[in-house]
Amino acid sequence: MLLADARENSGKWIALRREIHRRPELSGDEGYTAREIARQLAALGIPFRSGIGGHGIVADIAGDQPGPVIALRADMDALPIQEEAEVDFASERPGVMHACGHDAHTAILLGAAEILMKERNRMAGVVRLLFQPAEEINAGARAMLSEGALDGVAEIYGLHNLPTLPAGRVATRSGPMMGSVDRIEIEVEGRGAHGAIPDQGIDPIVCAAALIQSLQSLVSREVSPFAPVVVTIGSIHAGEANNVIPQTCKLIGTIRTFDPAVQERLPDALERIVQGIAAAHRCSAELRYIRQVPVLVNHADNTRFVDAAIDEIIGVDNRGAAEPTLAGEDFSLYLEQVPGCFFWLGSGPQRDAEKAYGLHHPKFTLHEECIPVGSALLAGIALSRLL
Repeated sequence: MLLADARENSGKWIALRREIHRRPELSGDEGYTAREIARQLAALGIPFRSGIGGHGIVADIAGDQPGPVIALRADMDALPIQEEAEVDFASERPGVMHACGHDAHTAILLGAAEILMKERNRMAGVVRLLFQPAEEINAGARAMLSEGALDGVAEIYGLHNLPTLPAGRVATRSGPMMGSVDRIEIEVEGRGAHGAIPDQGIDPIVCAAALIQSLQSLVSREVSPFAPVVVTIGSIHAGEANNVIPQTCKLIGTIRTFDPAVQERLPDALERIVQGIAAAHRCSAELRYIRQVPVLVNHADNTRFVDAAIDEIIGVDNRGAAEPTLAGEDFSLYLEQVPGCFFWLGSGPQRDAEKAYGLHHPKFTLHEECIPVGSALLAGIALSRLL
């Protein structure tokens, strides 16, 4: 029934998704998207608060009987990517694209809201809708939490589309599912000199090269092979001329882990390696270790609730096991505060989905059959906790 209802009303939400797709907005600049969400919520008769944690919106659908508050979340922001997907509603903003499908997530949650409004007379409790900005820069969840978005919430649920999984299928996983995300910035200082007279200087580039190699040993020799860790230096900058040894070299990278205990001890290990390698090369170094989001850990009971709702709405044959990934999601911050579950919603083609362009690719394409499926699932999960 829920899926049939979602499909019957999916046309307008698909149309809204396409309008948002045409006008993508980067993290922290989601004003148009927020106004569209507010307009739709008002039309549905759902009270809401805007400007939460930036452009975030919090809306409550109250049942006829008292009960717990169940939260559902969708993110809103786009990416700094030039779209190459061949669709009629491609981005009209140069260099900005919904390459992660947050436009669809927004439409899915609004579709779920429409279903829940029809069912609210049966609900014993409240469904809280969280429309979150700035997920792509790992800032939105923290900002919304700081403004009380989860106050009074008992459980939280969310989804993310996955183009390498066929539309109509989902994947769930209890326990750790997505990696932590931390940022490192290392500034190495040597002594500038002529490139032809290196003995008169102290070369920070040579030191930086040794640092990059040594940081990889952290993964292979200091962390258990059963505890996944990725250290990636994505940016290195030093000097402007081919015949000058620069004074400084700056490295910027990301650290991903799958175990909260491992994440906790990495800063000290990195500091030791950075300072030791710098000293060996007669340089000084400063490490800035910036914590961003923790490991996303689904709660066992809530994952079972999600599995049961999925099986009832789309059938157990359409539910699979999610593979762990070191990609990060700031939904993990919500799961640190209250129990809940985050799952993958297939958004790919029915055949050869594993070959589809992935998230954050300029040719990313979302198969819109996933929108009513997502709406029905989010609504059904909330209803299963409130009936």
